[in-house]
Parts: sequence; structure tokens; C-alpha cells
Amino acid sequence: MLGKVLLNVIVALLWPILALFAVQQVFGGSAAVSQIALPNCPEKCGNITVPYPFGIGDECHYGTPFDDGRYFNLSCNNSVNPPILALGNKVEIVNITLKGELLVHYPISYRCYQSNTTVPSAEYEAFIRTRKFPLSTTQNIIGAIGCDTFVTLNGTMNNKRQFRSGCMTVCAASEDVDTRTCSGIGCCLVSIPDGVTNADLIFRSLDDQKLVKDFNPCSVAFVLSKDHAADDVLPYSIKQILTQDETYYRNLRFPVVFYWPVGNITCETARKTGEYLCKGNSTCDDKLYQEGYRCQCNPGYEGNPYLHDCQDIDECAGGNSNSCKKPAICVNTRGSYNCKCPKGYSGKGTLSDPCIPDLNAAHRGGYKLLVGLSVTLGSILLFLVGWWIYSLIKRRKIVKQRAKYFDRNGGLLLQQQMSSDDSVVERTKLFTIGELEKATDHFNENRILGRGGHGTVYKGMLGEGRIVAVKKSKIEKESHIGVFINEVVIMSQINHRNIVKLLGCCLETEVPLLVYAFIPNGTLHHHIHNPSEEFTITWKMRLQIASDSAAALSYLHSSSSIPIFHRDIKSSNILLDDKYRAKLSDFGTSKSVATDQTHVTTEVMGTFGYLDPGYFQSSQFTEKSDVYSFGVVLVELLTGQKAIRALSEEDRSLTSWFLSHMEDSRLLDIIDSQIVKKDLKEEFLTIANLAKRCLNLDGKKRPTMKEVLLEIETVLSLHVSDETTTKGLYYGDVSSFSTSYLESVSSSSAEVSLLFSH
Repeated sequence: MLGKVLLNVIVALLWPILALFAVQQVFGGSAAVSQIALPNCPEKCGNITVPYPFGIGDECHYGTPFDDGRYFNLSCNNSVNPPILALGNKVEIVNITLKGELLVHYPISYRCYQSNTTVPSAEYEAFIRTRKFPLSTTQNIIGAIGCDTFVTLNGTMNNKRQFRSGCMTVCAASEDVDTRTCSGIGCCLVSIPDGVTNADLIFRSLDDQKLVKDFNPCSVAFVLSKDHAADDVLPYSIKQILTQDETYYRNLRFPVVFYWPVGNITCETARKTGEYLCKGNSTCDDKLYQEGYRCQCNPGYEGNPYLHDCQDIDECAGGNSNSCKKPAICVNTRGSYNCKCPKGYSGKGTLSDPCIPDLNAAHRGGYKLLVGLSVTLGSILLFLVGWWIYSLIKRRKIVKQRAKYFDRNGGLLLQQQMSSDDSVVERTKLFTIGELEKATDHFNENRILGRGGHGTVYKGMLGEGRIVAVKKSKIEKESHIGVFINEVVIMSQINHRNIVKLLGCCLETEVPLLVYAFIPNGTLHHHIHNPSEEFTITWKMRLQIASDSAAALSYLHSSSSIPIFHRDIKSSNILLDDKYRAKLSDFGTSKSVATDQTHVTTEVMGTFGYLDPGYFQSSQFTEKSDVYSFGVVLVELLTGQKAIRALSEEDRSLTSWFLSHMEDSRLLDIIDSQIVKKDLKEEFLTIANLAKRCLNLDGKKRPTMKEVLLEIETVLSLHVSDETTTKGLYYGDVSSFSTSYLESVSSSSAEVSLLFSH
């Protein structure tokens, strides 16, 4: 709260400085040079610029449904030098401007006669009234060349009344014709007044060229850009044109200016229908056209208004003209500029009102400069102090938040455990949340390996490249914190090759995190109950898995520094590494006991189908309760059946079903079909009898895990002769397995029930 108030005060003091800085950023630099064509489209054909909405190629031009964009789709012929820009197949374009003008090489109109005939032998009329691009009446003139020719311009004046104008040219000999000046003899010109629309050109011979046919067989009419007819001087030889025949005229082209509006609707209609192309800082004009409109940048702006907002022209930048006279300073504004006299001068700073020295201002200026400098430095200092205070408050808030999470996540309880057991300190690393977010791609959903009653497990990669499993614990009640800390403490005390290794934890987050070594080949439960046709867990492998699991439990019960009861032994808590060796996992409900303590009395926890009946009735858990659960796992390995079977009520319990078949001496009937072999009958019977002893309802009559391990290893030793064969299959030659199978294992959600599914 204090940080927010302080920040508001600082902003209020510094807003004039910040506002000045923002103005300089917006207006201070020269306007960005904007692109002309669409991205990835050519902007030029030779030396001719091609601005959008025109474009070279089907994907580079503007088009509407009514015209398919054909009026703006240009082609560039680079096979000639210079390259030729064309609209369609015939109209050669010389220049395109964003003022809405199109300069093209346009054919002329001609009518030719042969001797002794009044019927034209060849004629061509170049229509100037086009559907899409109207003729510019302000940038063109019309004319005629010949000694027996007149031309008439018809149109509408100011969209109200008919208009007609024209000229006539008569001469007796080609020698009377000026070479380039269109003086009225052999050549005449007619200006097109402002306001004329719907212009059309009519021309003909006065007397069918009868009297001049020998030197002037054709009458010619044309439209020509005013820029190419300055002072009535044409860029061509009039005398040469006058004396040619139809062969010459077919390929003769004059430069003509056309308007190019976009669309076929007015500005207002385009705005309403969403077809409006004009971008910011531009205006729309539709007065010159019968249909369509054009966009033009506002005064003081430049760019292509059909593509993006027009950019401010920096009139103050070098090379741009402005009316400021030194020592005046040019200040660029949006769309314009201002001239400002420096301190010590008066006036407007323009050519008409230049800056004049002001003697009294020098003293005032020095005082103002000192005051301004003091205010600026003071504001900056206040800002820096305020920012430091704000940062300090923010850091303290983060520290308090992390301390709060640390306490809530059982940090104090963990510290007590660590202080009483040095091994916890040695084996437990405290990870930062930054390390684990980076490792799991910020706990991406795609990294989830499994979900369980105590949390969600993510696959991650630490900075050194080590693959880990990160468990985000589920803490719904304060009582669950004890489960979390219990798992940390128990796992920190264990160092055994057949037990999943805890690498560390993170307590500085809202949800506590545990980091374990990643076990790649999923759970025993998955491999037994979801077998693959391409890969089968063999009997030898099952014996080895049973031996590894028994070794882990034997270690917990009698070889660790403090005896530990696992309390949740089941096939889904036995993981398989890259060599299919077993790793015991999930110590969330485990309990450590004193060496002279035979049992613990707790709330019944575990998984149905694996629970010791004696524990279920008395709430007293002993090491023999783990033995019972392990016996269920042995039965799973033998039969391939689940602990709770989806069958009739009397056959649902795997243990009851198994024991009844044992009593009836029908063991081979229930052995998993994937491993059953008659020559292994004695081994099956040995392991089955061991499982039966583990499942004895009287816990005292069950064997210890040491005894269980010894019996399994005795059976396993019978397979020593098969070591060479087994090694290739079992101890890591995974190349013999199909890729599809390995991928199915690694992607299985069962793979990473990892330590925690309940």
C-alpha cells in the first residue's frame, strides 16, 4: 500500500518531464519511411515504383468481388531492358502516383485512305472513356495531326450540361508543317476545361484526305499528357507523323494520364460497409469519379494511405523546406511545424517576422535556467529515492511472501527434522522456484506425467541436462503438510539402489514441490496389466523385479538407520528403470519407528486389495503389514491379475481367488499365460507358497522381508545358466524392443504415477 502511494506521488511530481519526453519521442525524430507495397511483394519494376493497391502478382494487389482485382494486378516483363510494367496485355504503365494518377503509353486514333477511294482502308479509335480508370481532364490535352483533319471533345460540364470543343487542321503541303510546335498547321491542340467529365473523342477527315493523300494519307487524333506538351511543343516529329501510313500508327503510343480510384462505391458507403481503405491521417475523396474513391495523406503527412497510417513529415529535418529563419528553432508538430525564437530573442522566427535580440531577456533567462535546473535535478533525485524505496518495499514483500509459504509448507517442521538428523541436510537440496519453472517449462500441461491423491508429477530437465520428476504436492488441509514433510524426511534418510532417489524440494511457492530422479519405463502395474504384444515381462524379469522390491523393503525394515514401514506397497508404486530393474516409490504415508518398536497405531491408510486385514481391523501397522502387501504383488506377478478384479463378488479379491486355487492344487490354471511353462512349475510353486505365507492372516506367521528376499534369490539363482541370453534382453539392450513399444511406455500416464498415485 505504501509503495503504491509513494509511486503516485513520484508520478505527479515528474509528469511534466515525462510528458516532454513523450512529445519528443512522438514528434522529435524524422518521419519513418513507410513501405509502398504489401510485405514480400516487389515495390519496383525497373525504375517504376508500384504502390499498393497496385501490385505485381496475384497476391500483391487490391481487389473487390466485382472486379477480381484485375484493374490493379500488374505484370513486370524483366526480359527486356528496361523492364516493362503493364496492365493486362497491352497497356504499358510509365508511372503511378499516390495522388491517384496513372501515366500510361496509350494508343492513338487514326483513319487512313488509299488513292481513289472514300472508304478508309484502315482505322482505329482509342476509346478514352474507360469503365474503371477515367481520363484525367486536368492533366491531359487532346489534339489532331493531319492536313485534312478535325477532332471534337464531347463531355459533361460540372455534371449538368453538355460540353463540346475541338480544333481543325488544314495544310496544302508537308513543308508548311512545323517539325515540333503544334501551331495549327498540320497539328492542333485543345485544352480540357476543369469540371468536364464523361469525356469522349470524335475525329474524322474533312474530305477523306482526297487533296492531301499523296503526302498525308491518314488523319490522327490523340490524347497527350500536358507535361509532354509544354508550350505546344510535342516530344515527337509532327512532320514525320503526318507523312506515315497505318503500319507506323499501329505501334505509336502517347503518354496519357488516367485517374485510378479504388472500389466502386463512395467514401461514405465504404465506411459503412467496412470496405474503407483509407488509413489514419488521411482523407477520402470521391468527387472526381463516377464510381470509387481515392485516399490521400493529410497536409504535413506522407506515406501510402492504403497500407498504413500516414507518417508525419518532419519539416525541421535537414533538406526539408521551412520558413524558419536563423537563429529561430524549428519545432516539428503533427502535420506541421512551428518557428520558435531562442531565449533572449523576440519575434516569430519566420522570414517575415525574424527573431530580434532582447537585452532584458538575458538576465531573466539565466535566473529561469537556474530555477529549472534545480527543479529538474530535485525531481530526478526524488524519483531515484522513491524508486529505491519502492524496490525495497517490493523485495521485502517478496521475502515475506516466501517466508509465509515456507512456514505454511512445513518449513519449520522440516528444519526441526533436519536439525535432529544430519543426513537430511546432506541429501536434500533446496531448489528455487526459478530452477523448477525453467525445468518444467513453467509447469506446462504437456509435461504432466501423472496425477495422484497427493499431487501432480511433471517431467523436467535441470540446467545440467539431468531429467527429473517434479511433484507439485496437493495441500488441501493443514494435516496434509505433515504428509509432505514426512515424505521429505523419510526419503532423505534412504540411500538404496532399489528406491527412487529424492533430489530435493522447494518450499518458497504456494504449493510445495519435490524433485525426484526420473524413472523412464513406467510402473510394474502398467507392464503386468497392460501388456504389449511386442514386449513381455518374462518370468526371469518378474523374479528380478520381485527380488529388487524385496531388497528395498528388507533395507527399509532392517538395514536403514531407522526402521521404516512403507505402508503402501502395490504394483503401481514399483517403477522400472531403463534396464527394467525395480525402484520402490511413494513414501507419502510411510512411518519411521524406533528400533525397539514393533508397530505404529495410525489412521488406516493404503490401497484396497493390498491392505493387511489385521491392520485394517486394529489400526496397528507392523513390518508384517508390508509383507502382506508384498505378497499381493507376488500374486500379481504370478497371475497377471489385478488386486481387485472386475468379476463376481466372491472372486473380486485376488488373494481369496489365489488361495482357493492353491488349496485345490490348481495353481497352473491361474498362472499368467504369458509366462506359463511346464518346466517352470516348481519355481511357480515355490513363489506361490512364498506368497501364501506372506498372505497369512496371522501376521506373526508371515516371513520377514529378509526371508522373502532369500527365497526369491534362491529361485532366481536357478536362472544363472541363462545369464547370457537374459542380459541381452534384460540388462539394457533395449534396441531389441520396437520403438513404438518404448514410446507407448514413456507416454503412459501409469509411467509416472511415479511416487504418488493413491
